[in-house]
Amino acid sequence: MSDLRSHKLVIRTPEGYAFSLQLAGPVSRFLAWSIDLLITVFIMLAIIFALAATGLLFSDIALGLMQLVLFVVWFGYGIIFEWFWHGRTLGKRVLKLRVMDEQALRLSFSQVVTRNLLRIVDCLPGFYLIGGLACFFSRRCQRLGDLAAGTIVVSQARPPELNAELALGGKYNSFREHPHLEARLRQRVSPELAGLAMEAVIRRDELAPQARVELFAAVAGALRRAAAFPPEAVEGMSDEQYVRNCLDSLLRKPGEQNK
Repeated sequence: MSDLRSHKLVIRTPEGYAFSLQLAGPVSRFLAWSIDLLITVFIMLAIIFALAATGLLFSDIALGLMQLVLFVVWFGYGIIFEWFWHGRTLGKRVLKLRVMDEQALRLSFSQVVTRNLLRIVDCLPGFYLIGGLACFFSRRCQRLGDLAAGTIVVSQARPPELNAELALGGKYNSFREHPHLEARLRQRVSPELAGLAMEAVIRRDELAPQARVELFAAVAGALRRAAAFPPEAVEGMSDEQYVRNCLDSLLRKPGEQNK
C-alpha cells in the first residue's frame, strides 16, 4: 500500500519483511520529462540539419525517412536509456529519479517498451495533461503508461547510514582479500539493494527466525549476482554473514585495514 501524505510505497516481501520507497511526484517527473524533451528535440533538429546539408531534406524518400527516424528517436530515447541505465534517462538521472517494477522487481524489457509507447496517450492533448492528471490522482503517482506496464517512478534517496563496525561486528572479512571483487560489488550494487541489506541487518532481531533466514537468503542471492566471491572466501559462510561481509566491503574505504 502507499502513504498518500508522504508519497511512500510500502513493499512487503513474501517473508513478511517490509520496506518503503519514496515515490516521485508529478512536479519532479514533469521536470525530468522536460529535460528529456529538450534532449530529444536537439537530436531531432540535428538530424533535420544533417539532411538539409545533404540537399535531400525535401525529397519524397528523405521526408519519409525523416519521419521514421524522428519516430524512432522520440520513442527509442526513453526505451534505450531506461533499459540500459536500469530505469533512468538523462532527465531522471539529473532529478535522481528511477523507474522500477511496482513490486520493486527488476524491470522487464516489455515494461520499458509499454510505458514509453503509451507516452503518446499520456501527452494528449499537450504538455502531458492526461499523464499528469493520472499521476496526480493515482495512489502510486502512476501515469497511464505506468499503470499499463506495472511500473512506478521512485526518488532515489541516499541509503541509510550504517557504521561498518555494526555490519561486521569487528570480525575478519574474507572479502577484503579480493579488492577487485569488492570494487565490482560497489559498482553493481544499487542504492535500493544496499539499503535493504542495511535494514535487514539493523532489524534482524525484529523478524521471526524463519522470516529472517528467508530474507537474508534473498538479499544474499541478489548480492551474489552482483559479484560472486571465490569458494575459499565463502566456505561455511551463512547467508546472513555473507550480507554482513558485503556491507562491510561496501562501507569501508578501499585499502582500509582488515580485522
